[in-house]
Amino acid sequence: MSLINPEGACLSMKTLTFDFIVVGSGLAGLLAAFHAADYGSVALISKSELDISNSYHAQGGIAAAIGEDDHPRFHFEDTLIAGRNLCDHDAVSLLVNKGLERVNELIERGMEFDKDEEGHLKLGLEGGHSRRRILHADGDATGKMITSFMLKEVLAKPGITTFEYCAALKIIVEENVCKGIQTLQYTDGENIIFLGKATILATGGLSRLYSRSTNPYTATGDGIALAWQAGARLADMEFIQFHPTALSIPGEEAYLISEAVRGEGAHLLDVNGVRFMPGLHPLAELAPRDVVSSAIFKRMQETGSNVFLSLRHLHNEDLIERFHSIDAHLRPLGINLLTDLIPIAPAAHYMVGGVRTDIWGQTNIPGLFACGEVAATGVMGANRLASNSLLECLVYGKRAIEKARNLNNISIPLTSKQKTIVLCPETDNEFLEVKNKLANIMSDQVGIVRDATGLESALAQIEAIAEHYKESETDYNHHKIINLTDICRLITLSAIERKESRGGHVRIDFPFEIEEELHHIIQKKDNKIQYEAVRIS
Repeated sequence: MSLINPEGACLSMKTLTFDFIVVGSGLAGLLAAFHAADYGSVALISKSELDISNSYHAQGGIAAAIGEDDHPRFHFEDTLIAGRNLCDHDAVSLLVNKGLERVNELIERGMEFDKDEEGHLKLGLEGGHSRRRILHADGDATGKMITSFMLKEVLAKPGITTFEYCAALKIIVEENVCKGIQTLQYTDGENIIFLGKATILATGGLSRLYSRSTNPYTATGDGIALAWQAGARLADMEFIQFHPTALSIPGEEAYLISEAVRGEGAHLLDVNGVRFMPGLHPLAELAPRDVVSSAIFKRMQETGSNVFLSLRHLHNEDLIERFHSIDAHLRPLGINLLTDLIPIAPAAHYMVGGVRTDIWGQTNIPGLFACGEVAATGVMGANRLASNSLLECLVYGKRAIEKARNLNNISIPLTSKQKTIVLCPETDNEFLEVKNKLANIMSDQVGIVRDATGLESALAQIEAIAEHYKESETDYNHHKIINLTDICRLITLSAIERKESRGGHVRIDFPFEIEEELHHIIQKKDNKIQYEAVRIS
């Protein structure tokens, strides 16, 4: 372990130099690392095992206008409608057009998506889509299959060095240029500085900030916090997507019940057996996620009970094969996928906003890129269209490298010393207590439905916690608490600023969309909140 002097300056810290530094091993990070290796050496850094990510757990599939009755313009229109007109048109156009190329490239490299007996791709339907365009693999295990496929590709490619159990601590910026990143190795407590001409953040989302979440435990928003601390611009932090159908059983995790189940005809019923979605939206259960989640939340408040997902009316045994992973999870709990009512409630699922980038994944800091869920490319708007997330990883993971490979800012030795962060097991319980307290604040007051009183109360509680830890610099658990309070504050401030209801941001004191609020909310450290116009082609 590195030693520190009384002032906290590092006396001994390993430095490694690569051409490209990729932080995160979800699908966006794997794509970035794979393509970067064509142009130089790559460090692929993960704070856990390489195969733990939101991408790995994605059930539904990957959206692409690949069917005979489909076209990218239909996919474009569906994305804008789901995004409540807050999507940047150029970013969405790239997604739906380049996405087809990326999916076909995957298939050509050997990725196998599910096909029918005649060899045609089986295409699913999900909320907000006007066509069947969801490619899936091994039924409801698409994320696992596609991520595992790309991980094998990455591990077989020369020039990529992987670093597991290596947590990002600080993005190193000097003279407004990103030089690399400081990390902490969990296995031995060593701090490692990675220097390179390009640093690509692919650190995923932050939904574990909430008490109910479908995300793995690693999804705590570290990348967004570190980017903001380094001076990067953030956008649309108020938009948190809550997945409508996550298992709701006391003592059990909020296990995701894929939207594809509703795509095959499942109904949502309240405790009285009433199907309530048809009267609320023309697409009923297949309305965009923000609509379905809000409707479920309202019905739960009215009845004081869970809502239920039902496949009983379908009488389709083939659905067991299509959703075998979900079935395998439910059976030990005494639930039959085909015949029982499945208790569900919304759970935090996806960070719609994030680190603001251009259409190449470039942030406002030269040398720093972002792709995947951590990024706000402008694709998602106010609400992500189902199964666009894996497609965004494919498209923008590659585009970031297409831009980064042309950088000429070869790494120069640092002029500043970095402070060593140390593992402190004695504060583990303290961290968990604070994390749970923040999760309850966010769930209760910055959750599916919000108002000014709750948001202001949440902000005051978050600020009080942050004030207590503001002088903590070397304890890793305290470092994580600072990151959590920064992210919670940023979400809450943006939610206070947006005085309307749009997509994943619902305010009971401002219940309608307001044309004057149709803009991105931008936050940058030490700057006032700014507005940025939606890019319309």
